[in-house]
Amino acid sequence: MENPNISILITGRGNNTLPDKNVRKILGKPLLTYAAEEGRKVKSASSFFVSSEDEKILKAANSVGYTKINRPKSLALPTSNHVDCLIHAVDVIKKQHGIDPDILVVLLANCATVESEWIQSSIDMLIQNQDATSVIPVQKNNDHHPYRAKRIDEDGYLNTFVDLTKRKVSSNRQGMESNYFACHNFWVLNLRNMKEDLSEGQLPWPFMGNKILPYVVDYSLDVHHEEDLYLTEAWLKRRGKKK
Repeated sequence: MENPNISILITGRGNNTLPDKNVRKILGKPLLTYAAEEGRKVKSASSFFVSSEDEKILKAANSVGYTKINRPKSLALPTSNHVDCLIHAVDVIKKQHGIDPDILVVLLANCATVESEWIQSSIDMLIQNQDATSVIPVQKNNDHHPYRAKRIDEDGYLNTFVDLTKRKVSSNRQGMESNYFACHNFWVLNLRNMKEDLSEGQLPWPFMGNKILPYVVDYSLDVHHEEDLYLTEAWLKRRGKKK
């Protein structure tokens, strides 16, 4: 893929259990501003958009150079699927702005734990691996391994979440196969290798496709609760951010 057209899209909605979390002030700036500013530093990107039904989110992102996409409220419900938001945004980018992205970088408005170098490195990985459908940041986390997960069975007892009867499983996390969780700070999608409806990939995020490359990071935190704001602030301070 030579000289791909790269767009960056921030997604966020106002209908959250933690009110206005995407624009809550951290070190004097709205939360989403940190990811937005890191996205603007990515030199290979040529266009920048924000999708939301919430004017406060749209305004905050627009203030650092992101073009507004008004998301229908039907795509901004707690039950809405992210893939439908992405399809809508890409359609607007193509039809209203005349831009046909080869690569779409998605930034999550409720996550500040992102650096421009991570985004650019992930873009480079995707360009160098043309069969890949996406590059996704992941964290290694054997403390929360699927082999340790439990479910409550029909009799009310705990049982293993996955079938372990044919596996040799250590009770020691260091003895388990390495386990990685997808982060929700950013995703880099190769739109050229996916259908327009982004429906053929691995669940629960089909828009990532089936050939997903990992970009391993040491930390990522998306904000859902009040304490997540304090943890995010601590991470930003360690990276030298100040009021």
